[in-house]
Amino acid sequence: MITCKKFMEELGAYLDDQTAPEVRLELEQHLAECPNCWVITDTTKKTIKVYKGMDPYPIPCDLHNKLLSALTRIGPRQTGLGPGGGNRPKS
Repeated sequence: MITCKKFMEELGAYLDDQTAPEVRLELEQHLAECPNCWVITDTTKKTIKVYKGMDPYPIPCDLHNKLLSALTRIGPRQTGLGPGGGNRPKS
């Protein structure tokens, strides 16, 4: 039986159908027995469905520049962005 922590580590792969069949079976068994993980999974699925149904909406260039400046001050280790990550051409 897997733990909630292990389930959360596998959630992205589970939702993307990227898990091996035996792992998926374990995850689904956990979902059937754990109401907390079920709620998180259900909410995440619904959020993804809403997000995928939305049209892209570009942020204003000045806001983009402010965000990029703030992320640059924080640094790549804290944001998860490597050098040049998240850059887009200025409009």
